[in-house]
Amino acid sequence: MARADPRAGAAAPPVPARRQDPLAFARSVGDRIDNLEASIPPQCYTRTGPRSNPCFACHTAGHGDNGMSDWHLQGEYAFSDFGAVNHWTNLFVDRRPAIAAITDEAVLAYVREDNYRPLRVALRGRADYRGYVPDLDLAAGFDARGFAVDGSGWRAYTFKPFVGTFWPTNGSAGDAMIRLDMSFRTDSEGRPSSAIYAANLAILEAAIGGDPKIAADELVWPIESMDERALGVDLDGDGELGPAARLLRGLPARYLGGAASRPVRREVYPEGTELLHSVRYLDPEVPGLIAARMKELRYARKVDELDRWAIQRVYEEAIDERQEGKLPRFRGSPEVGLRSDLGWQIQGFIEDEDGALRLQTAEEHRFCMGCHQGIGATVDGVFSFARKRPGAAGWRYQDVDGLTDAPRLGQREPEYRQYLARVGGGDELRANAEMLARFFDGAGALRPEVLAGLDVTTEIAEIVAPSRRRAIDLDKAYWLVVREQSFTRGRDAVLAPAENVHRRIDDGATELGAAGTIHYDGGLRLEWPEVAKARAVAR
Repeated sequence: MARADPRAGAAAPPVPARRQDPLAFARSVGDRIDNLEASIPPQCYTRTGPRSNPCFACHTAGHGDNGMSDWHLQGEYAFSDFGAVNHWTNLFVDRRPAIAAITDEAVLAYVREDNYRPLRVALRGRADYRGYVPDLDLAAGFDARGFAVDGSGWRAYTFKPFVGTFWPTNGSAGDAMIRLDMSFRTDSEGRPSSAIYAANLAILEAAIGGDPKIAADELVWPIESMDERALGVDLDGDGELGPAARLLRGLPARYLGGAASRPVRREVYPEGTELLHSVRYLDPEVPGLIAARMKELRYARKVDELDRWAIQRVYEEAIDERQEGKLPRFRGSPEVGLRSDLGWQIQGFIEDEDGALRLQTAEEHRFCMGCHQGIGATVDGVFSFARKRPGAAGWRYQDVDGLTDAPRLGQREPEYRQYLARVGGGDELRANAEMLARFFDGAGALRPEVLAGLDVTTEIAEIVAPSRRRAIDLDKAYWLVVREQSFTRGRDAVLAPAENVHRRIDDGATELGAAGTIHYDGGLRLEWPEVAKARAVAR
């Protein structure tokens, strides 16, 4: 398919006769790092004022095994001297004329092209490359239970997108898949078993998404229907092996089948766990807005399962280094991925100037590490799986239909509504003009009729889906960054220059502490209605 000219008649750079090697650019750049603090995301430079606090979502009091307890970062910009300068200068570029020059037809044709399959083909059989080779056949799809049809072991899951930047109205949609080590997918004789695999995934889901304050033997979690007779395990704790258990009552001490020697650990992914996540353009004609074209493909593998002491030491060292103003250090390389201190090997691909996916450079990889290396909100350094819709309804390709605005764990107020009220906008920088017009008054407060209309039964698509006009314009804005290849200056889709953001941090304090608007209750896990129903049944 011919690629449309994004500049509507302007002289476009010539299209290469063939796609470049997806490894070539990262190899040509080598170890070069210009922004030594590329792991600080643009949102951390937010100009909060006394009332706007998006910081609580990531920086919060410690919970469970996450000992980061970095809530104080709501009140201060604890950056190194180098990080005091905001290097994400794409936030300040006025792209409105260039956006207007791109036709809707051109950008929609672009986002509807598949750039994933060419990456698979280009990397298949490469003896000179040791990194992740995409092995999921997305075109083949997933079955009714979310399992990849190609037999690769990947399983798709539906999750509630994290607040702010992760909402489609702020530029991107995405999906997520998980795969456990082969031993978790076999029976005790080493034979492949989808029943054992499903049961092990259900156990992991409860161990990650369940309330860490509830004892393991008292935890109740909804699961897809499972034949306990085939598994040989009483999952629902009723004293019998039944044909259709739909509850997990109490976490077992160990996983099942070929993984029977592996202990079940709360809030820790077992070694060998893999996660795959694509970041997509928005297609206003597609359910969930998930376009065919990927902006990024992100992959992570748990290569080191730390013990409890080592995990706590990771958080302690991260706090110490931040207080001392030390620059971050990362092990690894683009070709094998960067290693987080929590034991994840993380690797990413991003578009080249022609739209083909290429390996990220060393500096571009650093962008991924800030949120996964150690912040207060995550569970074992990961976001989406802790937010998976519980049980059978959550085992399918990402679909927000039917997902309601469940509160965060231990709270009653709907999560998204609370975020809007605390931030005074629909994104961290309060730059989403459409959300401001829909939900807020002139003083930045949620309008009373909006408050009355948003509750725990509100489907999240009613809150976070952009209009068709905004979705298309966001696609155009990002496409311009792709053509520039200016990701090291920022990869957010910005429709107008950002105003509520610091270009430089001269005063290390935000205004939130003095105003008493710091919150200690952030986190990922949710008060799902499905879990509440399961607890009621278990009684």
